[in-house]
Amino acid sequence: MKDSIQLEKLFHVVLKAGQEIMGIYQKDFNVEYKEDDSPLTEADQKAHQVIESELKQHYPSIPILSEEGASVPFSERKEWSQFWLVDPLDGTKEFIKKNGEFTVNIALIEEGYPSIGFIYAPALDTAYFGVVGRASFKLEQASKHNVLSELDLIEKSTKLPSVQNKDEVFVVASRSHMSKETEDFVNQLKEEHPSVNTISSGSSLKFCLVAEGKADFYPRYAPTMEWDTGAGQAIAEAAGKEVVRYEDGERFYYNRENLTNGWFLVK
Repeated sequence: MKDSIQLEKLFHVVLKAGQEIMGIYQKDFNVEYKEDDSPLTEADQKAHQVIESELKQHYPSIPILSEEGASVPFSERKEWSQFWLVDPLDGTKEFIKKNGEFTVNIALIEEGYPSIGFIYAPALDTAYFGVVGRASFKLEQASKHNVLSELDLIEKSTKLPSVQNKDEVFVVASRSHMSKETEDFVNQLKEEHPSVNTISSGSSLKFCLVAEGKADFYPRYAPTMEWDTGAGQAIAEAAGKEVVRYEDGERFYYNRENLTNGWFLVK
């Protein structure tokens, strides 16, 4: 299935969603709160509308599971062999703080595992994308490029990982969520390596830092949702990294009845 997906189309979808987000980011905006007290802005909703409309136009036969879309019952979802897993605005807290570290996330999930991932950080104008089993890439100043084909997109991008750290270990942690278990993980690394550095980042950009080689580990020992991680996992795995469950070290999988993720480690 993933071989029939045109990467340049997904690239233009995330750019279009990013444009909607930036139109709101650059002015004053209202913040609402969902039932779980997580923030919601007009940008989340507008990006969702753009992505849903574009994906349905290009790939009408593939269902969509989005954070801002209507919840789909598991009795229906469990029959899906493939679907789009979408977070229209990952890092809403970072968006509200206006620190630039928020993203648009789109992943194609096939038979429970991500096969394609796109992450676009509109404030940074940087796109990451990957196809599991092929490669991952990074494109800076993404909106400035006139991308006409998949080959065009790949040729203008940098293949990942692009950074090699030999002497130091870098751990990327959440800017908004740092658990005791994460601190314990870092302390354990310090006992095993002469130099360990912790870097902070928001949203799914943490996956991208590991894919790039700028970070060696991303321990997430706190809750996330499936749409927070699908695209990042695809990009990390396509760059030769692993995303494994904390409890048993098995590959992280998707479309569970409970969409709340368990703990995981990207390495």
